[in-house]
Amino acid sequence: MPAAASLPPGTERRKGSGQSLPALRSPLVRYLSTVYVRDHGAKVGHRRGSLLVTQDSRATRIPLEAIDGVVLLGSGQVTSEAIAACVKRGIRIASLRRNGAVRFVVGGPMSGNVHLRMAQHAAVLSTDHSLRISRAIVAAKLQSSRRMLLRWSRDAPNARSRQRLSQRADMIADRISRVANSGSGDHVRGIEGDGARIYFRGMAQHLDDVGMRFGTRTRRPPRDPVNALLSFGYGLLTTEIEGAINAIGLDHQLGFLHRPRSGRPSLALDLAEELRPLADRFAVSMLKRRQLGPEHFVSTPGGGVYLSDEGREAVVKFWEAHKETRVPHRVLRRPVDRWALPTVQATLLARHLRGDLAEYPPFVLA
Repeated sequence: MPAAASLPPGTERRKGSGQSLPALRSPLVRYLSTVYVRDHGAKVGHRRGSLLVTQDSRATRIPLEAIDGVVLLGSGQVTSEAIAACVKRGIRIASLRRNGAVRFVVGGPMSGNVHLRMAQHAAVLSTDHSLRISRAIVAAKLQSSRRMLLRWSRDAPNARSRQRLSQRADMIADRISRVANSGSGDHVRGIEGDGARIYFRGMAQHLDDVGMRFGTRTRRPPRDPVNALLSFGYGLLTTEIEGAINAIGLDHQLGFLHRPRSGRPSLALDLAEELRPLADRFAVSMLKRRQLGPEHFVSTPGGGVYLSDEGREAVVKFWEAHKETRVPHRVLRRPVDRWALPTVQATLLARHLRGDLAEYPPFVLA
């Protein structure tokens, strides 16, 4: 067995334990108390109270007392001894596919997830608690939307266009101030919808400035290439988030902003709201760089426009590259890999529901 490498500099002490968690390097990455094993050739084993992650001739030891979750990305392997040790300590092991969908989750019969889900159920049934989480999510989404409008304003080709985008940013700021005083979930959803209309008009103007036609947001079906790209990107994002939610141990069908409905991943849709501006930025970037052409879209007799097989393949290729970028995170106070954001936010929500955080801290685009 290869010798364990010395721990890299930078540690985070886990509350309630005497262990320090290393700031792991490839093939390992750590956010909060969750360890991500990214390399397809990595193997997770167990030795003397620690996980031993080996790749080629390198090995890194991670004390079990320092973590509360392991996520395997791709086709990394885990031994039965490592699974047994994690289950004994209530540490969840989740394996996710490349698209973010769950392959399997192992938590053990006494993993404590029942208490987390009971807390989630109670929060969903509590009008006040559900409203607080909904307000936080919508306010964060609107803040990110406003920052996107201001960014587009700075890139505008003329003073008139800059002024119009700045005015839309001011209108979004007004909606943000209304969220705090909203008295019901329906009121919050109404503000979100109003803000989205303002935002998408700004996006249409920005795309028009660079020669792209985008009338308004249409979904079922998307009516133009821009809407087709947005809908596909949102679908990719929601799949990632649903996998992250299940990996953490939450119920993806029990949402706050999106009320529970049979067959709908309501909580995944909730968390997708705060991350949608990232998908928007990705889509706008692809369009401005002319990375998609007419050959990447197909039209249907009913007026719908969708990505072709070649179009979907092209988008997924760039999406995977986009997931490797890093974004600032105000709670962690350091950049976070884009691919890890769904699990980070699901973990923060779980901590809030358990009572470790007074309020849920949603993601806001810097």
